[in-house]
Amino acid sequence: MAGHSKWANIQHRKGRQDEKRGKVWTKLIREITVAAKMGGADLHNNPRLRLAIDKAKDANMPNDNVQRAILKGTGALEGVSYEEIRYEAYGPHGVALIIDSLTDNKTRTVAEVRHALSKNGGNLGTDGCVAYLFKHCGVLMFAPTVPENELLEAALEAGAEDVLIHDDLSKEVLTSAVDFSPIRDKLSKLGYLPEFAEVTMRAENEIELRGEQGTSMQKLLDALENLDDIQSVYSNASLNE
Repeated sequence: MAGHSKWANIQHRKGRQDEKRGKVWTKLIREITVAAKMGGADLHNNPRLRLAIDKAKDANMPNDNVQRAILKGTGALEGVSYEEIRYEAYGPHGVALIIDSLTDNKTRTVAEVRHALSKNGGNLGTDGCVAYLFKHCGVLMFAPTVPENELLEAALEAGAEDVLIHDDLSKEVLTSAVDFSPIRDKLSKLGYLPEFAEVTMRAENEIELRGEQGTSMQKLLDALENLDDIQSVYSNASLNE
């Protein structure tokens, strides 16, 4: 057993993401474009592109938008050239942050990231200062009502690396980043539909923040995620209301 109120934390994250859905399409178009540029348009040979398109479908993005982004990535249509930059940082209360960006102007982006951090009690770190606290992996979250033994057997048979049962009885299936999509597909075919699924930088140990500490940390996360050039923000904070 692990965690305190993992399910409530995941529901909180989902709610925050839904509030920001207006920015999601723009960020997804950038990710699809870069994924197609780096690995080509063949989904079978480009897992990053497949993940990006899956996210686009989940966000109800029209297929025309997806195809235009792919064509821009492969050079069939003219488009902006983006550079991937990862920042490592510290937030308030000892929280570690990994901030991923896709930008056409890295000078602008780092200035915006520094400003958001300094305004909200954080500061930019050096490469490698917090990366060791996170693991690049796939995460599939299942509701407390999903039968534990059946899911455990199905997940391990599908190739999952681990299954965590939290104190609130929610289940967290961990996969390698490469195997995330095949394992999610296998479990879905068996009727195990995750409430939340992503390839992420998962914190090995979380810092639980409540009350004003949680509120101040959420302000920083919102400030970073609202920046146009920022694709993803990962932290080791567990925010509980």
